Amino acid sequence: MNKKVTKIIAICLCAALCLGGAGVAFAQTGSKQESAQPTAAQKAADLQQKISKDETVYVLAGADGSVQKIIVSDWLKNELGSASLTDKSGLSNIENVKGDESYSINGDNMTVWDAQGNDIYYQGDIQKELPVGLTVRYTLNGKAVSPEQLKGQSGKVTIRFDYENRQYETVQINGQNQRIYVPFAMLTGMILDNDTFRNVTVSNGKLVNDGDRTVVVGLAFPGLQENLNLSRDQLSIPSSVEITADVTDFSLGMTVTLACNDLFSQLGDADLGSLDAAGSLNKLTDAMDQLLNGSSALYDGLTTLLDKSGELAAGVEELAQGAAAIKAGADSLDEGAAELKAGLADLSEGLNKLSANSAALNGGAEQVFNSLLETATAQIRAKGLTVPDLTIENYAEELNKLIKSLDETTVYENALTQVTAAVEKQRPLITQKVTAAVRQEVEAKVTAAVKTEATTAAQAQVAENVIWTATRMTKKDYDAAVAAGQIPQAKQDAVNAAIQAQLSDPDVQKQINATVEAQMASETVKNTIKAQTDAQMQTEKVQAAISQNVELQVKKAIAENMASDAVQKQLQAASEGSKTLIALKASLDDYNAFYLGLLDYTAGVDEAAKGSNELYAGAGDLKDGTAELRAGAAKLYAGVLQLKDGTPALVSGVTQLKDGAMQLSEGLQQLNKEGIQKLTKLLQDDLGDLTARVQATIDVSKDYRSFSGISDDASGQVKFIYRTDEIA
Repeated sequence: MNKKVTKIIAICLCAALCLGGAGVAFAQTGSKQESAQPTAAQKAADLQQKISKDETVYVLAGADGSVQKIIVSDWLKNELGSASLTDKSGLSNIENVKGDESYSINGDNMTVWDAQGNDIYYQGDIQKELPVGLTVRYTLNGKAVSPEQLKGQSGKVTIRFDYENRQYETVQINGQNQRIYVPFAMLTGMILDNDTFRNVTVSNGKLVNDGDRTVVVGLAFPGLQENLNLSRDQLSIPSSVEITADVTDFSLGMTVTLACNDLFSQLGDADLGSLDAAGSLNKLTDAMDQLLNGSSALYDGLTTLLDKSGELAAGVEELAQGAAAIKAGADSLDEGAAELKAGLADLSEGLNKLSANSAALNGGAEQVFNSLLETATAQIRAKGLTVPDLTIENYAEELNKLIKSLDETTVYENALTQVTAAVEKQRPLITQKVTAAVRQEVEAKVTAAVKTEATTAAQAQVAENVIWTATRMTKKDYDAAVAAGQIPQAKQDAVNAAIQAQLSDPDVQKQINATVEAQMASETVKNTIKAQTDAQMQTEKVQAAISQNVELQVKKAIAENMASDAVQKQLQAASEGSKTLIALKASLDDYNAFYLGLLDYTAGVDEAAKGSNELYAGAGDLKDGTAELRAGAAKLYAGVLQLKDGTPALVSGVTQLKDGAMQLSEGLQQLNKEGIQKLTKLLQDDLGDLTARVQATIDVSKDYRSFSGISDDASGQVKFIYRTDEIA
């Protein structure tokens, strides 16, 4: 009976978790009778009132779970952009939190919002019992303590979260009134400092440890056990979460618990009665027949193995020699990876230091530039000339205007025009060079990605070949058989070991590398790389980078040419009145060329530092991998030696296995008669009542749409977030 119930519950919970997005489709397939077609006036009224309500209830609680304050946040979704929205709410101190829309109370004591076509976001307070009660209990070394008593203590600590489901409906199931609770999923999480908490365990949950902290997440379904009318002996559905740890100087940050019934609500009116129980039973019976046949084949195979033990001993000797070679190669590879990582660490550290100074260097250069411009402004005004405050952005334009207003300034203007025109003629070449540099970088990244994909495919083919050799099954069929429990664990371990052995074989590695290199050299792959590179080159991001760099290079070339000796000689022919201004601007142009070059340099340093950091991170992963490979090779070598030493006992063991295989065959026949056949009959007898209870649970979940209140014609969903106080 346990296996039957487990299967049905798994289907319900997996559907709730995995088919949440299909809720609308299920809802549309319900069996409710359609009402008569609405009139035009009714349609207009419906359009004015069509809203949905998304509600979040924040529960501020003490460290023991006792409620201190409840804050409700509601979002009225004005799907049709109506001028007004009618809402039902039991909140007090209502406050519009995202707009200035006001509300009034109509004759039916309903809240009417002057929405003006907008969504409404409001919050308020409420005094009402929560649908799920939360209680947090603490024990220290097996003794119950309060949160205040636990602070700063050390020892074995247990933190237990109990959830009491108070929200239910009375429904009829098979002609009898039954209490069905709203199926809330309770997800509790916390972050524990590893300096304080060690040896952490959690019931009904998951632990994630990053070395400094442990993230704890627990899951419970209060009331679901009662909804499905299952005894704890059949299946125990958790209604609490318990965390245990060894603690030093206890302190605890806040915990957060999310309660929602949306997982079950979105299942809609699913036809749970259509579960293919008969098909599953047939598969189970077929699998049992295959086990019986397999046990006979196992006995025959062990008989053959006993005859071939001498050949196996010779093979073990060759395996030991190969394992020694693998171990030596892994040691050399790990040492090389360590040297590479150390070198990249130095490179990354140096570039990071340079990059850290980029902002200060750019800022200092800009400050010097601004000081030069302030001095130039003062000198020009001292000559009796009028000029606005010169800045990096406007100095060239303003000085050009001033020079042009003086006699014989056409020399400078002509020089600037000529330089600009000459540089603009080079714009296509500049664009070509910038584009070529960007394309080279993009093509390198695409090529690396394609090579990685080809390597993965080649390795997958090796695994496919090993599986076929070992089982005469394709990988797809083999994976399906494993998932169905048709492949014994020992067989799976043997297949996995064979795959890893093949992938570790130097000859296989050479073959994989040769295959990958051949693919990379093929016209098809080259065309693929070119196509992907072409596609990325046309993206908005890459084109913007090219355009920005081209403009920077053009400005830099103009500034450098204007500061060149050839241009300066042309400018010397200008009148004495303009020579000072021309020389001043030339000096500023010279510094501007330096400033732009500095920006280009620091940007390059920053990009190089970023790349070196990524490369160093990759080298760290490589070193970790080679260290694991080295350790694995050492274990492999030690294991092979142990296997070699144990070969004399192999014949005796195979003999015992042969005798055991006969006992296995007899035991499987007994299991088929006394277990599988009886289980099949149980599954055929009791599926209906559980299916009805699952459907009733879904229906009750759909009915619960709000905590603070909701209009009859509005759709809604609600979730609860409990936050407990920290203990510190």
